[in-house]
Amino acid sequence: MEKVFNGIWKLRWGQPEENSPFALSEVAPLEDALENLGSAGIPPISTNDIQIKETAKGLKIELPLRADEQIYGFGLQLHRMNHTGRKKVIRVNSDPVADTGDSHAPVPFYVSTAGYGVYVDTARYATFYCGTNLSKGTSKNQKNQQKAVGTSEIELYGYQKAEGDRSVVVDIPFAKGIDLYFFEGPELKSAVQRYNLFSGGGTIPPAWGLGVWYRAYSAAKNEDVMRLADNFRQDNMPIDVFGFEPGWQSRAYSCSFVWDDNRFPNHEEMLEQLYQMNYRVNLWEHVFVHPSSPMYEEVLPYSGDYEVWEGLVPDFALKEARNIFAEHHLRYFIEKGISGFKLDECDSSDFVHSNWSFPDIAEFPSGLDGEQMHNMLGVLYQSTLLSAFKTVNKRTLSQVRSSGALAASYPFVLYSDLYDHRVFIRGVVNSGFSGLLWSPEVRHASSPEDLIRRIETVVFSPHALLNCWRIPNPPWMQVDQEKNKRGEFFTDFERIRDLCQSLFQTRMSLIPYLYASFAKYKYEGIPPFRALVMDYPHHPNTYEIDDAYMMGDSLLVAPIVTGETERHVYLPDGRWWDFWTDTPFEGGQSYLVKPELGKIPVFIKDDSILPIADPLQNVKDDSIFDMTVKVYGENPKDFFLFEDDGTSFNYEEGKFNWVRLSWSKEYKGVVERKGDYLGRRYQIKNWERK
Repeated sequence: MEKVFNGIWKLRWGQPEENSPFALSEVAPLEDALENLGSAGIPPISTNDIQIKETAKGLKIELPLRADEQIYGFGLQLHRMNHTGRKKVIRVNSDPVADTGDSHAPVPFYVSTAGYGVYVDTARYATFYCGTNLSKGTSKNQKNQQKAVGTSEIELYGYQKAEGDRSVVVDIPFAKGIDLYFFEGPELKSAVQRYNLFSGGGTIPPAWGLGVWYRAYSAAKNEDVMRLADNFRQDNMPIDVFGFEPGWQSRAYSCSFVWDDNRFPNHEEMLEQLYQMNYRVNLWEHVFVHPSSPMYEEVLPYSGDYEVWEGLVPDFALKEARNIFAEHHLRYFIEKGISGFKLDECDSSDFVHSNWSFPDIAEFPSGLDGEQMHNMLGVLYQSTLLSAFKTVNKRTLSQVRSSGALAASYPFVLYSDLYDHRVFIRGVVNSGFSGLLWSPEVRHASSPEDLIRRIETVVFSPHALLNCWRIPNPPWMQVDQEKNKRGEFFTDFERIRDLCQSLFQTRMSLIPYLYASFAKYKYEGIPPFRALVMDYPHHPNTYEIDDAYMMGDSLLVAPIVTGETERHVYLPDGRWWDFWTDTPFEGGQSYLVKPELGKIPVFIKDDSILPIADPLQNVKDDSIFDMTVKVYGENPKDFFLFEDDGTSFNYEEGKFNWVRLSWSKEYKGVVERKGDYLGRRYQIKNWERK
């Protein structure tokens, strides 16, 4: 066992595989930030309690697990939050339909309520048995115990809490060696912090990326795009980013990475018009390179030995492939003003409905096989594209449908082709355990009520996105696809539009608060969106809550799904305040809430200082946020805004300010700026004491 950073320990056994997430990462851990966290000076797990054995299949690792420990993590898990007593396969998988561990973003990292984290540095389809099995002989002292006869499958087969301690058993195929990393707490959240800082710290998106996004109809043409763009501005709909779906390219499955001159004959003129209207533009794509692409011949020798949709799969573990791909995007898109990309279908077949992507036995010039590349492709793509944006000192917030280990520093948000609202909410809760960002994007609605409920969730999430790729007109006009295409609109669409507009404005008012939360993600490793158990690990009532979450340090968000007009919300100890009415609630108990449509249940933690901005229609490079600062409780804690130009990487060179908001003993608000950024992005209009 070797101490590698403050509070982080590594155990090497045998000879690890050459290609692992840590070996391929180009992002260094934030050592200074790790030093700011305390440390007990000893590993959270003793080597005496760890067993590793090489088998004919690969490696078997056994790690201790006390009977009272609860296990969380393993990346973006959409079907369960608490994994205690479960088997998890760390395998990338599009649209996983069951609680198997398969995921858009599987991560071989877990954390425990005992206050530690474990990361297994492998790109393999590792399997974790989280206390599901006892070693031979463990139960012999229970031979005379009586057990009630089960009358259901759950009672017969379900996980039974052990009387004593169990273990986490890890099965890693093919491997002959491994690096294990152990992260001290002492709490669950601080173990996650260390993992994120080990990954390079969190990401700070551009300020405009925290606004509202709209992805247009996949078959849209030049004139369709401009009609939507004009209408949004005329209706004062706050929209920052305009997304183009597959139809923008001359070939999409696989990709040419070239504009379609038939649909967009004057695409540069169209883009300039969008830029003048203060829209940012995001383009959909694959990594798969079609023979018609200008990149094809150049990337051919640096690709895998199987095609996908008649396109090459670049080996992004090689600098040659990364440079070719990045240079094309830089020259033809980024230097022409494109602000980001959406990588689709990089997450392999879903093993249920289709059979696309390359096989696990594929070979790549770097030495990765298909299994490893499947688990690494999304992260390697993110690294490749980020390098292109850094070349021009321009930040992005982009989308990706696959990610994995050590990805916290990448400015990419995960999404899915799933549609279930509850599943989308669980994704927000779970992603924070593993250094991931997830969008419960609005891509389907069965009714106006369903639309509003989904928008309520998305505006209180990492990424406020409406994906309208199936409909040519905005969903507040008509949610039914066929009627929308025929132009048959709701008779009361103005009412629905106004509700949407109000929610979008709420999102815009929270941008300074969110921006500060992402800065804490960067420099302290604290996830901006996280499960309640992360902040309240000693509250057993939070162990299973997968439908409510913390948004920053002060806001507790509890979405309501379609068809429900009420729900129970558990508020941890302390006083809480209703976000909409400022009504106080005493914590430590559950409340039945019945909010009106458009008023998602949100509660403000006591002793918080909450900046609320006047909503902008969009965030410009020179936007200034006029804010009202709300003060809650008797002993409000200082709040630190993060202030910089909002678009470049200059903050990495120290060109930013911390703007301290505090409440003095004289009952006055105090603003203090410290830093080397000379501009001003925040203007305090007034203070309100609650």
